[in-house]
Amino acid sequence: MNLVKPRLTTSAMIASIAAEGQAVTAAPFGKALVALGEQRSDVVGMTADLAKYTDLHLFAAAFPERFFQMGMAEQLLMGAAGGMAKTGLMPFVTTYAVFGTRRAYDFIHQVIAEDQLNVKLVCALPGLTTGYGPSHQACEDLALMRAMPGMSVLDPCDATEIEQMVPAMAEHTGPVYMRLLRGQVPRVLDAYGYRFKWGKAQELRAGRDVLMISTGLLTMRALEAATELAKHQVDVAVLHVPSLKPLDTETIVAACGQTGRLVVVAENHSEVGGLGEAVAAALMRNGVFPVFKQIALPDEFLDAGALPTLHDRYGISTQSIAQQVKDWL
Repeated sequence: MNLVKPRLTTSAMIASIAAEGQAVTAAPFGKALVALGEQRSDVVGMTADLAKYTDLHLFAAAFPERFFQMGMAEQLLMGAAGGMAKTGLMPFVTTYAVFGTRRAYDFIHQVIAEDQLNVKLVCALPGLTTGYGPSHQACEDLALMRAMPGMSVLDPCDATEIEQMVPAMAEHTGPVYMRLLRGQVPRVLDAYGYRFKWGKAQELRAGRDVLMISTGLLTMRALEAATELAKHQVDVAVLHVPSLKPLDTETIVAACGQTGRLVVVAENHSEVGGLGEAVAAALMRNGVFPVFKQIALPDEFLDAGALPTLHDRYGISTQSIAQQVKDWL
C-alpha cells in the first residue's frame, strides 16, 4: 500500500520548529526577561508593534510602566532605544529579524553601535523559521550584524540557552544582537548539562569520524543527525557555537586540528557571511586545513511554503543533514 503524506497547510508556515512529542517551553525569552526585570529596575522592553509575536507581551504585562510600544517604525525604535540607553536604562528591543537588521541597519550602526550603547536587540524569525518568503526570512542577518563594529552576535539553540543568555546579555556591557526562537521552543541542551558561557563554543558530543560545528537551531538538528548517523556506524562530534561574535577561535581551531575527521559547519543562515565563512577564515588564518563542508541556506531568495517542506528542500532538516554527511563520507 502506498502511503501518501498529508498535504501541509499554510499553518505549517508559522509552526513551531519542535518535533511532535518533543519537550518544549512556551515563551522562554519573555519569561526570562520578566525574571530579569524583577532583579533590575533599569531594564525596559521596547518593540515595533510585535510584542505578542516576540513574547515581549509577558514583560509588558508585568511591567507596563517599563514597556514602550513604538509602532511600525523600526528606525524610530532603534533611535529611541539609543536615547534611553544614554539615560542609563537597558533597553531590550524586539522585532522580526528582517526589520531589525535590513530595515534599521543604519540607525543601529550610527545611534547604538558607534557609541557602544547598552542596547540588546532580540529578533524573531531568523533564517528559515518562517515560510512567508523573502520579505520575512532573515537569511543574511548574521552576516550583517557580524560586520558591525562592537556588536556581539548570539544564536541560541533552544529554550534552555535563551533562558541563560538573557541575564548574560544584561551582564555584558555594549550592544548585543540575539536571534530569537519564540512560541513553543524545544528544550534540548538540558540533557547535556549545558551552561551558556559568553563567547565560548562547547562540545556536546564526541565523535571520531565527523566534527559538526553548528549554531542556533541547527545544533538541535546536528544532534539529531548524529544519532541517526550512529545507526550507520558513523561517529559524529557536535561542537555548539552560540556566539558568532566574539568567536571562540581557539576551541574551533583545536577541534578542527584533530586529524582524520570531516568538518561540517551547519547553520540556519545564508552560506555567505555566517558561521561557515567565519570558521573557514579562522582555520585559514591558523594554518589548519581539514576536509571542510558547509550546510547552509543557498545564496538566493528562498521560496514560501510550509516549513517542513522548505527545510527538506534547502537541506537543513535532520534527514537532509544526515544524508549529506553520508554522501560526503
